Amino acid sequence: MRAARHGTGPVADLRAYASQVHPVFMLPPIAAAWFGAALARTFSVPTLVVVSVATFFAVYTAHVKDGYVDFHLRGEDDDHPLTPGGCRLALVAAAVGFLACIVVLWSTVGPVSALVLAPTWVIGFLHAPVLDTNPVGATMGYPVGIALVIVGSNHAQTGAFEAAALAFAVVFLLVLTGVKVIDDLTDVAYDASIDKRTVGVLLGRERARRFAYGLVGAGLFAVLAFAVDGVVPASAPLAIPAFVVVAAYAARAPPDLATMLLVRGAYLFLAGLVAAVYFRPLAGVALPDITVLGPWTYLATEVAFGALAAGLLVRAGRDAARRAATTVVVLYPIAYVWDWYTLEVGVFAIPMRTGVMLLGIPIEEHLFMVVVPALVLGIHETLHETDADGDAP
Repeated sequence: MRAARHGTGPVADLRAYASQVHPVFMLPPIAAAWFGAALARTFSVPTLVVVSVATFFAVYTAHVKDGYVDFHLRGEDDDHPLTPGGCRLALVAAAVGFLACIVVLWSTVGPVSALVLAPTWVIGFLHAPVLDTNPVGATMGYPVGIALVIVGSNHAQTGAFEAAALAFAVVFLLVLTGVKVIDDLTDVAYDASIDKRTVGVLLGRERARRFAYGLVGAGLFAVLAFAVDGVVPASAPLAIPAFVVVAAYAARAPPDLATMLLVRGAYLFLAGLVAAVYFRPLAGVALPDITVLGPWTYLATEVAFGALAAGLLVRAGRDAARRAATTVVVLYPIAYVWDWYTLEVGVFAIPMRTGVMLLGIPIEEHLFMVVVPALVLGIHETLHETDADGDAP
């Protein structure tokens, strides 16, 4: 049976089958398998190899099935390297390979790990033409697969559902769902023309874009929150800044370039997390104790965050700064009464302060009532500023 649409012979067939190996989308799931194992600190390499191979077959199935449906059934794609028979043979071979890996895991590790990974193949096989016809399935198939691989790989090494693995699964589910929403924005017009209801089609470009970056932000914040709570290593947040920089540039880029940037940013994010959880550079390191500043501690923090607020408002422009100043002035009397009352009745205390009082409350509280709303407004203006063409970032 001829497998390649272009060319004849075994070499052409092998090239056609190899064309369905897409490193950009296959490496992250396989890296997720290694990440799940790294969370265990000590792990079995043979078990990890089996999980990685199973992951490869699941993603390979998704690519072959997607191409088969989009070209041979829907007529969406301009070309495809495999014939219908070649696609079917590739799907059978990938299914057999995946099943073999699941059997090996079942027999050597246990049924739970095998059952956690089993849905990854189902997601890949059903992505087209079932899951990709609705916004949830079209957007979350790949991220859910990554999350399952992290949990399944970790479970195969530890025999338990560790909190850190579950936490990171949630993180990548959020972040990668946001990236996938951006990716789908490249085809909004075409998807709408064939009644393919992606998030971009459902919400519109700008709302979908804001939703996507909201998910990415939520995922990054989750890393910080889980680290503070002790669920993940304290060094995990060190992986956040690089991705934040990439996401900041991507926010102003068109969907195709934004997708490219965010995917590569996700690589950096994952690499940073692998290093953080495996080497744990901050293990045993105490938090910096700024109370060495004594009575100036509270004031120093206000100066730092006040400088950030001022910088954001200056960047936003004179009109934005004037609006912010007006809002702060109007808000100040309300905040003053609230602050005075809560201090007076003993709701909270401020030990690390200068002791200077003004109008019945510490001088630091007066600054607090200016800095906090100014910072909020500075962030608000930065997020909602408009470009010359009127499009929100």
